[in-house]
Amino acid sequence: MAVLSTEDEGKFLMDAQGEQIGIVTEVDPKGQVAYVEPDPDLTEAWVQGLGFGDADEDDLEVAADAIGTITDSELRVIADL
Repeated sequence: MAVLSTEDEGKFLMDAQGEQIGIVTEVDPKGQVAYVEPDPDLTEAWVQGLGFGDADEDDLEVAADAIGTITDSELRVIADL
């Protein structure tokens, strides 16, 4: 299981095949949940990349136990969501 932190905000969430699912808008480190905007526009991606975004009602919730690897730029899920 991966350990999520607020440092993961702004990273891309990728599926098991390496396709982009969305961008992490917010992380709840206590609950170990990443909130992901599945279809960000350019402005949203830029704001999230700088770490200034927040989750909203259409974001996906991804639990840490669904994430296999975390790099400097992405989180990769173990299996397709």
